[in-house]
Amino acid sequence: MSQPLPKIVHLTSAHPPFDVRIFHRACVSLAQAGYPVVLVVPHERDEVREGVQVRAVAKTRGRLGRMLGTVWAVYKQALAEQGDIYHFHDPELIPMGLLLRLQGKKVVYDVHEDVPTDILSKNWIPKPLRRLVAGAMRLLEHLAGRLLSGVVAVTKPIAERFPAHKTILLQNFPHPQEIALLDQPYQTRPARVLYAGSITAVRGLFEMLQAMQHLQDPQVRLTLIGAFAPQSLAAEAKNHPGYHQVDFLGYKNRSETLALLASSRIGLAVLHPIPSFLVSQPTKLYEYMMAGIPFVASDFPLWRESIGNVSCGLFVDPKNPRAIAEAIKWLLEHPAEAEAMGQRGRQLIIERLNWGVEFAKLTALYQRLYKAGTARGLEV
Repeated sequence: MSQPLPKIVHLTSAHPPFDVRIFHRACVSLAQAGYPVVLVVPHERDEVREGVQVRAVAKTRGRLGRMLGTVWAVYKQALAEQGDIYHFHDPELIPMGLLLRLQGKKVVYDVHEDVPTDILSKNWIPKPLRRLVAGAMRLLEHLAGRLLSGVVAVTKPIAERFPAHKTILLQNFPHPQEIALLDQPYQTRPARVLYAGSITAVRGLFEMLQAMQHLQDPQVRLTLIGAFAPQSLAAEAKNHPGYHQVDFLGYKNRSETLALLASSRIGLAVLHPIPSFLVSQPTKLYEYMMAGIPFVASDFPLWRESIGNVSCGLFVDPKNPRAIAEAIKWLLEHPAEAEAMGQRGRQLIIERLNWGVEFAKLTALYQRLYKAGTARGLEV
């Protein structure tokens, strides 16, 4: 008789309910594999979606309200779920994770970004306090690495900051089940340049707008999907001369996003070279590859390393709008070469950089934790 699968409870206080990494990849994949899986998240209502039990906690207004009220609500609901393994996704939930660990729960911290480094670029923190706050977060993460059951890191540089014997690398690669949904012939696609994700200044918003201005081609459209952060940035963007070539579509659900990926010619990922981005691997880059479209992306060493010697896009200086425009123009004027780049990227996703490979590592971690039965953490 086979052993029952552990109940996995995913926890987030800061991400949207149907986040790609948390819901569509981790939770849905677990449900498909037969695991009982719950997602505790700020949402309007409890529901079951794609086999995942979504437990809603009340949304609170403002950053302070979220860090206090929402975190406490997530913790209370987590206890009520009586899970076998708890997997949380936000650094603000570390104290909650430690409380769960003190009660003998098996707890995993999913580190999506280099938080201490990212704090140094946070404008909402007074500049004189940033190093102090970053140092405090570094100490808190060090404590979490020592006391929690396991750590999941999204990139190698982040993984190296945590104990090797209890840390796994779980990269943001596309789900292989979605690849078949993205098969629209490349040459029939309109001259759409796509950006998908949070729309911010440091993620290249104004460089993208200036690039469109340099192109001076009314047939080329920049499609933005996502949300402006902060919202006041939307008005500033609309006043930019390049905005007349922009189609801003706002937030799109997963199926709508996939449809836009399947009908675009080029994907943009021109994030600024701030320290936290230099050690990140953006989901959007691999989703462009999955869709068979060449990318124009920031020339970061880690991004080049992740795809190796495969030519599936153009790397540029992300602070140089003219270079971004020239890369877009070259890909549009050389459709055969652009299509070949896209197909090489797609093949790389199919063969190596896909969620199927990563998910096997996640379930192996869960199984080790479940079988260990120790209150001291992950033993390897």
